[in-house]
Order: sequence, then structure tokens, then C-alpha cells
Amino acid sequence: MKIRIKGNSLRYRLTRTDTSLLAKDGHLREVVDFGTQQLFYALRVVDDEQLSAAFKDNVITVYVPKQLIQEFADTDKVGFEGTHGNLHLLVEKDFTCLDNVAEDQSDNYPNPLSAKKL
Repeated sequence: MKIRIKGNSLRYRLTRTDTSLLAKDGHLREVVDFGTQQLFYALRVVDDEQLSAAFKDNVITVYVPKQLIQEFADTDKVGFEGTHGNLHLLVEKDFTCLDNVAEDQSDNYPNPLSAKKL
């Protein structure tokens, strides 16, 4: 799972394994270790109808409605978004890059644009 923070928006990108685990277990969590402190970012499935988010005790949590995760995991749906107050939230599948990159992308979703690049 990756997180991107820009201005007043949070964007989470999920690999195939992340998506499966979130649908099965109802939560995901990662950590960034700064040495003296840690920043956690998480997704949690909830019985709600809207995306929401919280930041508490060094944890950024995005709460995702159960119905969105099931559709996301079981279909070709690329992602979903919403707002929580002034905060823009986006959760999407992590596609393989079209460029050559050094990171391991073996668990990413196949990029639908890769066929067009040939």
C-alpha cells in the first residue's frame, strides 16, 4: 500500500494482495519509521456509506464503506473517491508503470494502457 499526500488530499494505492487482504481482514496498516517517531497510515472497512478519515496518535486512517471494498475487489473498478470536510480522499488500484522503474511491481495490477503503448 502506498500513500500520497498533496495539499489537502490523500491518495492510497493498493496492490492486488493489499486489495485481497483489505476485503478479507477489513484493515491494512503501514508504517514510516523516522527513528524517534513513526507515522502509520491505514485503511479500515466500516459499515458506513461515505469515505471518512481521521488523524490521531500518529495514525492517518481512511474509513472505507464495506460495499465499496467488495465492488473494488470483485470487479475491474479502478478506484473510488470522496470528501471528508475539506479533505479529498482517493483509493485506487496500483497499476504497473509504463516506464522502467526500480521498484518491485510484481504485485501491481496490469496497466490497461500497456497494450496501447506497443
